[in-house]
Amino acid sequence: MSTPIKKTLFLLLVGIVFFLQDARGQQDSQYSQYMYNTVSVNPAYAGNRGMLSTFGLYRNQWVGLDGAPETLNFSVNSPIGLRRVGLGINFISDRIGPSTEDVLTADFSYTIPVFNADTKLSFGLKAGINMFNLDINKLDTENPNDVNLVSRSLTSPVVGVGLYLHSQKWYFGLSTPNMLETEHFDEIAVSTATEKMHLYAIGGYVFDLNQDLKFKPAFMLKAVSGAPLAVDISANFQFYERLTLGASYRLDAAVGALAGFRISDQIMVGYAYDYDTTPLTRYNSGSHEIFLRFELGTRVRNRVNPRFF
Repeated sequence: MSTPIKKTLFLLLVGIVFFLQDARGQQDSQYSQYMYNTVSVNPAYAGNRGMLSTFGLYRNQWVGLDGAPETLNFSVNSPIGLRRVGLGINFISDRIGPSTEDVLTADFSYTIPVFNADTKLSFGLKAGINMFNLDINKLDTENPNDVNLVSRSLTSPVVGVGLYLHSQKWYFGLSTPNMLETEHFDEIAVSTATEKMHLYAIGGYVFDLNQDLKFKPAFMLKAVSGAPLAVDISANFQFYERLTLGASYRLDAAVGALAGFRISDQIMVGYAYDYDTTPLTRYNSGSHEIFLRFELGTRVRNRVNPRFF
């Protein structure tokens, strides 16, 4: 695809998203390996792995398309003492063409047993700040005096909540990372940018096929006003509690391959590749995503923690 065509396609996309008179909210960051990155969308997950967990992820979406999204996510969370409390810090940075969006939040969770000793319900609260910046100097504009093309920096608060019901074999969660719908106006009210509330539902189950093989199907639903319902379904196999291989499907959007490897009791790495199933696939070579997880205190009763999620 030639560079002029790429620029034309991207400028059209930017125009639709940012400069219409009533620009709707953009979708939150997208992940293929959401099953390892639960705390980014649900604060109730903080501390639920029972150890200090540090997670870093990088996603390069639609490789080959100028200005395509890039996402960096870093989080730290841990249980605190024996009081059923979990705390965490989460940072997300999105780069899309001329825009950047950074979100810094703190997560709090409180867990209680329900039904039986193995089933627990966690309540979560997320609070922080969203920083959005649009730099029109990164665009090739035919009319630099266009009043609709204005660089801007916008800051808004973030308040999210979540519920997370789980046992050693399954989990289900409901959450919104930010329940506030903030509208931003430019100085002459030519355009409006809106931060829309996103609703998430996540779930998964671990099947022990035999002593050395586990199977985990999982799903994530994401809903936001003004955009289609996003449906992600994945299926992973874990071999000898070390190697994980699987596949994913995003409804009307992409198919993908997943791989993870536990290097040691403390370190796990993962990789995902997505192939678009939309007409956009003609203009990119897919999406890549890698993560690194480092944990302390991974031994439970003198053996490796068997939790898959």
